Amino acid sequence: MGPRRSCDDRSVTHPQQTPEPHGHDHAPGPSTGHGNSHDHAPGPSAGHGHGHGHSHGPAAPVSRHLRKVIAAVLIPFATAVAVGLVVLWPGGAPAHERTGVGFDRQTEQGKVVAVQQVDCASVNAGQVPPTGDTSTPQGREAVNAQQGDCDKATIEVTSGPEKGRRFTEIVQPDAPRQLHEGQGVVVAYAPDAPRDLQYSVTDVNRKVPLAVLAGIFALAVVVVGRMRGVMALVALVLSFLILTFFILPAILEGSNPLVVAVVGSSAIMLIALYMCHGLSARTSVAVLGTLISLMLIGLLGSVFIDWAALSGNTDDNTGLIHGLYPDIDMSGLLLAGVIIGSLGVLDDVTVTQTSAVWELHQADPGMGPRGLYRAAIRIGRDHIASVVNTLVLAYAGAALPLLLLFSIAQSSMGTVANSELVAEEIVRTLVGSIGLVASVPVTTALAALVVSADRTDTAARTPAARRGGRRRRAK
Repeated sequence: MGPRRSCDDRSVTHPQQTPEPHGHDHAPGPSTGHGNSHDHAPGPSAGHGHGHGHSHGPAAPVSRHLRKVIAAVLIPFATAVAVGLVVLWPGGAPAHERTGVGFDRQTEQGKVVAVQQVDCASVNAGQVPPTGDTSTPQGREAVNAQQGDCDKATIEVTSGPEKGRRFTEIVQPDAPRQLHEGQGVVVAYAPDAPRDLQYSVTDVNRKVPLAVLAGIFALAVVVVGRMRGVMALVALVLSFLILTFFILPAILEGSNPLVVAVVGSSAIMLIALYMCHGLSARTSVAVLGTLISLMLIGLLGSVFIDWAALSGNTDDNTGLIHGLYPDIDMSGLLLAGVIIGSLGVLDDVTVTQTSAVWELHQADPGMGPRGLYRAAIRIGRDHIASVVNTLVLAYAGAALPLLLLFSIAQSSMGTVANSELVAEEIVRTLVGSIGLVASVPVTTALAALVVSADRTDTAARTPAARRGGRRRRAK
């Protein structure tokens, strides 16, 4: 007949039967069957004696002494972060007089209420170059504007003190953004301009599709991650709150961007890791590994940004920031971006490596720190390859239009890499990648030392547990 099967598909032996060992002897603890964690009395796994010990449930607690050691390191660090938040906390973004340039414009919401076609020549008469020269892009655009039909859109302002006011906008036939009736738009308001020119369309309203996409993302995280997914979303919201209400206003107020980034990133790290993975020694080791890697990234970034003479002021947006707030250290702002940008991927690497070490220790409690490190570092090497590739492709994707411009100009690879715009991305990518690579051996070594420090206690408990298990089977 063979052994009976329980509802969790593991063998159940009769009381008088003695199960055959399957080659390895496991430490006392809950039987895990085929990977699922169940609470059973200590002793060998029933039936199939090779029940996999690497369940993905909570890690076994470490000794009180180790908890005290970890707390002695993390409590001062968390206290320093809290003090930094209090000292650097801004009173809000400092006020300034709007320039009307780029994002520094007063905007309102609007809606396209009507669109009619008109002859382009009747609305673009003033745009024809006097010489009719079409050898320049501007001349060609002006000539093309005299041909074909243009759209004359009537826009109604739907927010602000002049809600209900209407104005017209001419849309050229070759314009990248065409307007249609009923479409929501963003309009810029220039109070100092003549009344007929005070409003203009600057963008379309994308709030609905973005909100739907965010809802799909949140639903997917909750469905797959369940309660841990919910906690991850809460941590994500808190991270954005720290970024919006602390990091950005503090930098605008003139605080050192590097100090603000370190304090803000540390706060985000503590909140995200402990909320998503629980208050445990495993999470604490991941926090320590992340902290050491962030320090390395900050040090390398500071050295190479200064050595490469990167100013951080490379485009219209950074130029506008420097013009509005000349006291901001733009190179420090670049370094702050490197640190904050590396934090998310660092969390992933350090948590993965810590979990790998813990699971290996649970599978073989007799394995020493050196054996744990060697086994876990093999997992880390696979992780390194994928994560570094992810960072490089992420930065390359963000800079794709810029790289396309260099390709159009037929610039050499050396010329492209030497330009400050690309050099910033190279330094950002390589510094972040070095920190990621270093986080694997650092976190793995820390985790191996922590879990193996309890090996003596575990070994002392193991023989008694095994004898207890044999006595139970003999009854």
